[in-house]
Amino acid sequence: MPTNFTVVPVEDTPLSEPDYDEHILKEEDKEEPDMVAGPYSGEETPRETSSLISTDHDDSIYGKNMALYEDEMDSTPMVSSLLNKLANYTNITQGVIEHEEAESEDGIQRVAVKGPQMGTFIGVFLPCMQNILGVILFLRLTWIVGTAGIMEALAVVFMCCSCTMLTAISMSAIATNGVVPAGGSYYMISRALGPEFGGAVGLCFYLGTTFAGSMYILGTMEIFLTYIMPTATVFNAEEPTGMQNNMRIYGTCCLAIMTLVVFVGVKYVNKLALIFLSCVVLSIMAIYAGVIQSAFKPSNFQICLLGNRTLQNSKFDKCLKTEVIDNVTHPTQLWKLFCEGDFNGNATCDEYFTHNNLTEIEAVPGLLSGVISDNMWGHYGQYRAVVEKKGQSSERVSDNTDKDISMPYVFNDIATFFTLLVGIYFPSVTGIMAGSNRSGDLRDPQRSIPTGTILAIVTTSFIYISCVVLFGACIEGVVLRDKYGDSVKKTLVVATLAWPSSWVIVIGSFFSCCGAGLQSLTGAPRILQAIARDGIMPFLQVFGHSKANGEPTWALLLTAAICEIGILIASLDAVAPILSMFFLMCYLFVNLACAVQTLLRTPNWRPRFKFYHWSLSFLGMSLSLSLMFVSSWYYALVVILIAGCIYKYIEYRGAEKEWGDGIRGLSLNAARYALIKLEEAPPHTKNWRPQLLVLLKLDSDLGVKHPRLLSFTSQLKAGKGLTIVCSVLEGTYMARGADAKLSEQNIKAAMAKEKTKGFCHVVVSSNQRDGFSHLIQSAGLGGMKHNAVLVAWPANWKQSESSLSWKNFIETVRETTEAHQALLVAKNIDTFPTNQDRLAEGTIDVWWIVHDGGLLMLLPFLLRQHKVWRKCKMRIFTVAQMDDNSIQMKKDLQMFLYHLRLDAKVEVVEMHAGDISAFTYEKTLVMEQRSQMLKQMQLSKTEREREPQLIHDRNTKSHAILNDKPTPTSDRVHMTWTKEKLISERNRQHREANMTVRDIFNMKPEWENLDQTNVRRMHTAVKLNEVVVNKSQGAQLVLLNMPGPPKNKGGDENYMEFLEVLTEGLERVLLVRGGGREVITIYS
Repeated sequence: MPTNFTVVPVEDTPLSEPDYDEHILKEEDKEEPDMVAGPYSGEETPRETSSLISTDHDDSIYGKNMALYEDEMDSTPMVSSLLNKLANYTNITQGVIEHEEAESEDGIQRVAVKGPQMGTFIGVFLPCMQNILGVILFLRLTWIVGTAGIMEALAVVFMCCSCTMLTAISMSAIATNGVVPAGGSYYMISRALGPEFGGAVGLCFYLGTTFAGSMYILGTMEIFLTYIMPTATVFNAEEPTGMQNNMRIYGTCCLAIMTLVVFVGVKYVNKLALIFLSCVVLSIMAIYAGVIQSAFKPSNFQICLLGNRTLQNSKFDKCLKTEVIDNVTHPTQLWKLFCEGDFNGNATCDEYFTHNNLTEIEAVPGLLSGVISDNMWGHYGQYRAVVEKKGQSSERVSDNTDKDISMPYVFNDIATFFTLLVGIYFPSVTGIMAGSNRSGDLRDPQRSIPTGTILAIVTTSFIYISCVVLFGACIEGVVLRDKYGDSVKKTLVVATLAWPSSWVIVIGSFFSCCGAGLQSLTGAPRILQAIARDGIMPFLQVFGHSKANGEPTWALLLTAAICEIGILIASLDAVAPILSMFFLMCYLFVNLACAVQTLLRTPNWRPRFKFYHWSLSFLGMSLSLSLMFVSSWYYALVVILIAGCIYKYIEYRGAEKEWGDGIRGLSLNAARYALIKLEEAPPHTKNWRPQLLVLLKLDSDLGVKHPRLLSFTSQLKAGKGLTIVCSVLEGTYMARGADAKLSEQNIKAAMAKEKTKGFCHVVVSSNQRDGFSHLIQSAGLGGMKHNAVLVAWPANWKQSESSLSWKNFIETVRETTEAHQALLVAKNIDTFPTNQDRLAEGTIDVWWIVHDGGLLMLLPFLLRQHKVWRKCKMRIFTVAQMDDNSIQMKKDLQMFLYHLRLDAKVEVVEMHAGDISAFTYEKTLVMEQRSQMLKQMQLSKTEREREPQLIHDRNTKSHAILNDKPTPTSDRVHMTWTKEKLISERNRQHREANMTVRDIFNMKPEWENLDQTNVRRMHTAVKLNEVVVNKSQGAQLVLLNMPGPPKNKGGDENYMEFLEVLTEGLERVLLVRGGGREVITIYS
C-alpha cells in the first residue's frame, strides 16, 4: 500500500529550543493518536546504548513512515536526533570551569555550571601571554644580554622561540583533530601516543609546572628581599649562604600562603589573574617608554668604576677617593673600604686602588649613545670574577683573588657559558599550553587554540627579541652583567630603563611573579588529578579525589610538597634548568605525536588546522631534544630516565587502556611491514625456533583441561617467538558464539596465570577433527605462522566411549606430517612441573633414534634456559645395531655436540637382534584380537565399558595365554565373541598362575597367523621400551622420536598400542616428530 507524504515548509528554528521540540511533539501526537507499543516487550533485554543514542523515544516521533527501521531505532538513532545531540554537545571540564555556588529557596546549596563562553582573546591569548612573560624577562634577560652579547642572546631567544612555535603548530593540529576535553597537553599526548607515553609525559608536564611554581616564588622573594625590603632579611645577606637561607624561609611562607589561597577557592585566583596580567603589560609598556625617553634624556643612574672594575655603589655615596671640605682633604667612604689605618698617618691601601683612578659613567647611556657596539658580543666569566668594562684604561697589578673578594667589587656569582644561559632562559618561553589547558572553557576550542597560541608566541617572541636589542642598545655592558643591580644602588637593572619610575617595573614584576606562582599551583594539581582519574598508575589513585566543589585537595598537597623542594634549592638559576628539562620533554612528545599521526595517515587524523607538516613536527622534536642536552646533559639523562621508568611502570602495572593511540597504529604498520618481509623467504636454520600451535582440550565448563600444557609452553618458549593457543568447540557459530568468547576468556586467564605469552583463538566447527585441521592449515598470518604443534596425549583412549579421541589424534599426526610441521606430544602432561617448581637435580634424556633435523637436540637446550629446568643435566642416548661400531659412534656424537655448542653426556646403547619373545607375540595377539572384535561387533555401551578390562592387564600380566583358539581362516585372526565368552574369559584369568612354560609352545600355530609387520613393530616397541626404562626411568623428562603413523587407516588402533608400549613405565615423556627440515646448525 503506498504511503502518502506531505511536504510542509519549516522555518529555520534552532533544534535545541525546548518550546520548539515540545510543539513538534504535540503536533505529532495529534496526527498519530493510535500508537503501537514500544520496541521492547517485557521479556526482552534492551541493548547497550551510547551517550548519543536515546532509547526513551516514542514511536510517535518517527511515525509509520519509518516502520521499516523500527527494530533498529534502539541501537541506531535517527539522523535527526543524532544531529541534534551532536550540535548541542557541551564539554564540562574538571575544575577549570569555576562552579558558582547559589543557595536555593530550600536552603540547599546547588552548583550552577556555566557553559563555555570565552573567546580567543580572553580564553587563549591573554593566558598564554601571562604565562610566557614573567620572571625571567624582568630578573634575568638583562644579565643574559650582557653576558652573551646581543648576537648570542638573539640566538638563544630564536632557538627557544622556534621550539615553542613548532610545538604550537603540532599542538594546534592535535587540538583541532576532534574535541579536546580538559587536561590540555596530557590529554592530547595520552590519546595520541597511548597511556604509557601519555602518563610519562603527563607526569613530566606536572613536575615542570610544579617546579615553575617554585621558580616564580623564588623570583617573588628575590624581588621582595633585594629590591623592595632588603632590611627584612632574617640572616645577614653579606654571608655566603645568608641570602639563600632568607629565600628558603620567606619562600616557604609564601608557598604556604599561596597554597591556602588555592585551597580556599580558585575563583579568587581567576579574579586576580586580570590584575596580574595588567601588571605585566604596564611593566612592558614602562620599558618601551623608558627606551624612547633614553634617546632624548639619559637616566639619573650612575655607576662607579675603579680602573675598569665595577664597584658596588650601595656602600658609598660619592665616587671619590678623597674630598675637600673647608680646604681640608678628607677620606671618603670609598677610601675606607679599600684602606686601613689613619688617613693622615700610616694608612695601608689596596694596591689596585692605589694605582687606578675612579671613573663615573652613566648606567643607561641611551638609545643613540652607540653602546650597542660594546654589547654586541659575549663577555663570559668565571666564578667570582670581577665584572670589568672592556676598553677602559686600568693598570694591572698582581692577582690576589682572596683579598679582592672582600672588596666592594661586582662579582659573577656563577661561572657563565652559553649552554647555561639556554637552560636559564628557556622557562621564559614556556606557558604555551595555557590555552589548551582551558579547552573546556572555550566557545570554539578548535579555532581559538591555534589562533590564540600562535599569536601569543609571535607577540612574546617580538617582545623578547626587541628587548634583547633595546637592552643592548641602551644600557651599559657592566650594568647588564650586574645580575642583582649592585652597581646601581641595588636597583633592578631593567627598572633603570623604566619610565616614569623604576618602581613601576619593580612592583609590576613582583605581582606578575605572584600571579604566575598562583597559576602554577592551580594548574599542576589538576594535571595530576586528570592522570590519577585515568587510572593508568594505580599508586596515584588517591590524588584523583577532590572536594565537593571539584578542588583536588590531595593533589594540591603533593604539589606544595614538591614545590617546597624547589624552594629549598633557593636559587632561581638552579631551578630554571630543571623545569626546562620537564617542559622540553613534554614538547618533544607533542611534536612526536603529531609526526606519528601525520605519517601514519590514520583515517581519524583530520585536523581543521591545515598549516602543519610532519617535517615541522620532526624538526620541533629534534630541536627539543637538542635543547635538553645543550642546557644540561646530566639533567636531560635524569629526566629521560624518570620518563622511562614511568613508561615501564605503566606498561607492566598500569591499567590497560585502549584510546586508539598512534603508537598502536605505528605498531600495526611495523607489524604489517615485518610480516611482508618475513613472507619473502623462509627463515634460516640459525633463526629457527619452535613457533608453537598449542591445541587445547576444554572441559564441560569450558575451562582448560590440561593447564600444565600452558606451563610447559611458557617454559619452552620463555616469551620468545610465536605462540598460538587454540581450541575447538563443536556446533555452529550462531549457536555457540557466546561459548567461544567465554572459552577465549578462560584460556586467556589460564595463559596469564601460567605466564604464557601469545595469542588465543577458539573456533566453532561441526566436529573437532575439521576444526583442528583448519587451525593447522590456517593459524598465523603471512610469514608469522607456526612450525610446530603441541598436543597432549589422549589419556584413557582405550576406555573412552568413542574412538574419536584417538582417531582425531592420529589425523593430527598425519596432517602435521603432510604440512611439514614438527609435532610435540606430551604424555602424562598433568605430572609436568609448574612454573613455580624448581627441579633441583635430575636429567633430561634424549633418545635419538632417527635424525629429525636436530629438533631433539634443540628442545632440551631451550628448556634449560628456563629456571624450572635450569639445574637439569642433558643426556643423549643413541641406539647401535650389531654391525655398528658403538665406540666410534660415541666419538662422532661427542664431536657433533661439541660443534653444536651443547653440553650433554653421550651414551650409545646396543640393541642385540635377539629372538622375538613370547611377550611380544602375546601383545600383538591381544592387540589384533581387540581390533577385530571392535570392528565385527557393535557392543552395547555397558559391554564396551567392560571389554577393555577383560582382555589383559598390560601393567602386571605379561604372559597371558588364551586357551580357546579360534580357527584361522586367513593371515589374520577372526574370532566370534559373545557375552558368555567374555564372562568365561574373566574367570579364566584366575588360572593364569598355573600356566607352564610348555603351554607357550602350544601357541606357535596361532602366532604364525599374526600379521608379521605388527609383530616386528611390537618387538621394536617392547625392546626399546625395556632399554629406555632401564636407562631413563628416573629422568625428569624423556624425549623420544615419535614413529610415523601407518599409511593405511586400518592400523590406526595398532599404532596407538605401539606408542603405549613404547612409553610404558615412564613418568614424563615428550614424543617428538620433526618437520622435515634442519633446525640446528654447527655454523655461526
